[in-house]
This record gives sequence, structure tokens and C-alpha cells, in this order.
Amino acid sequence: MRLHQLEVFADYHQFYLWDAGVEPSAPEDYTDDDVRRRVKVAPNVVVVQPLRNMTVPVDLEMHATDPGYEQSRWDHIAECSLDLPTGRLQVHECTGPVRLDLEVTPGTYAVRILFAGLDTLSDDGLEGSDRYRIDLWPGSASELKVVKQWDEVGG
Repeated sequence: MRLHQLEVFADYHQFYLWDAGVEPSAPEDYTDDDVRRRVKVAPNVVVVQPLRNMTVPVDLEMHATDPGYEQSRWDHIAECSLDLPTGRLQVHECTGPVRLDLEVTPGTYAVRILFAGLDTLSDDGLEGSDRYRIDLWPGSASELKVVKQWDEVGG
């Protein structure tokens, strides 16, 4: 396992995982379902949508196989895949710089995005102890699936 601990500015409540070698474009059309899922996928791009429009802690973990997880530790969990044909994985801020640039084996990766501490945000949404973990491992193409849905009203 390779762990990368990042601080990512989630301007417009989003940041991207993508293959920089194909010069992807982040999607611009969002539905209410996209926002509720907190993750959106497009060719060679996964958009992660943190709850705060601030700098948030993100752990990105690269694994050889599915690392599993304890569902009770997380408020929201989504899974999808990301095609990295050139192997240039980047974590990129929406309006800011690249936060991580990795060379990985080209191919398709399974992606699991885990959200925690979503009920810790201040009333103005600026402060909180929310945190995010992204697990990646070699996988096959799969549709976006929300494994555990966080209810913003009930937490």
C-alpha cells in the first residue's frame, strides 16, 4: 500500500482524479443526483465532491487488491472505476494546482471514495472535521455505485 496524505482546496465543492496524459475535461453539467452521490464520473475523470468548499484532508491509497473497509467508520461511500490509459494519475484542484502527480501502471482502476465527519461542519460550512479517503487498485470498468448514502438532513 502506498499512502499519499494531501490537503486539497475543494473550490466549488470538487476536486478531480484523472489521467493527465489524455488531457481530460472535467464535466460541467451536474444533476441533483450527481450532487447527492457526491461523486461524478466522466471519461478518464472522477470528480469528488467534498461537503466543504474549503481545504480538506484527503488520503489517497494505492493498493494491489481491494483493501476492504469498515462501513460503520464512514458516512458516505461511493465506488466506480477510472481508466488511466497513460498511467499519469493526478489529483487536481478545481481552480488550483495539481496536488499529486503519480506514474502508475496504465489500465483501469477500481476507485472507492470514503467520506467521514460530515456531521461535524459548522453552521456556515467553513469549519469541520470532515475527511476523505480514496482507495485505488487494479480493476475493471464499473458503473458509479453509492454503497452508503449520507443524508444531509439526518446525517
